[in-house]
Amino acid sequence: MLKINNLHVCAGEKEILRGLNLEVSTGEIHVVLGANGAGKSTLMNAILGHPKYEITEGTIYFEGEDLTKLKTYERARRGIFLSFQNPEEIPGITVENMLRTSKQAITGDKIKILQFHKELLKLMEELQINPEYAGRYMNVGFSGGEKKRNEILQLLTLNPKLALLDETDSGLDVDAVQIVSSGVAKFHNENNSCIIITHNAQILKHLPVTHAHILLNGRIVKSGGAELVSEVAEHGYSQFEVES
Repeated sequence: MLKINNLHVCAGEKEILRGLNLEVSTGEIHVVLGANGAGKSTLMNAILGHPKYEITEGTIYFEGEDLTKLKTYERARRGIFLSFQNPEEIPGITVENMLRTSKQAITGDKIKILQFHKELLKLMEELQINPEYAGRYMNVGFSGGEKKRNEILQLLTLNPKLALLDETDSGLDVDAVQIVSSGVAKFHNENNSCIIITHNAQILKHLPVTHAHILLNGRIVKSGGAELVSEVAEHGYSQFEVES
């Protein structure tokens, strides 16, 4: 599904990713681990084409198509979704209108308002989101936990092919992490894939993680299975710095 070759990415004059390689197949869940500043969020933003991050070398292929020159909205319409570490507030557009318009843009189909409203309220109930929030402006006045649950609501509504989850669980209490984890588990199936950045292994307990990667100094220095998550939790990243 996703193939990244020798990716170099700069933000301003600073090079952050320095020859990163990654492959993700359909049905897989990948976890990217690394210390702060290693380049994890830069990787996520580069995949979706954030204009702040310039790809100076390398390629990103999604379902066999080179995305490197495509705009962000073009990548999103091909089925890539990014859940932000710090979701933005968007005054003037309600949660429901934002999601319905986004889904129409992706599918190209006219969506029936009443049917969509009913399906949205069902998802909100599952995520323990107050149904009144469907009529509130996107993330405006939401708590940190409410913003993160709203990100998962977007994920389930838009149902992308590839979900990029950038510390969606950060700042959440135990109960909220469980709700977010359940939402990701509800989304994932054999026809889609996830890349997850997290510092909290709690969100991974109920997810079938297939691959884990250690990202340090702009490169993936080690890859393995879910056991890498436990290894990092026990020993930290110092051993991988030596290995790299």
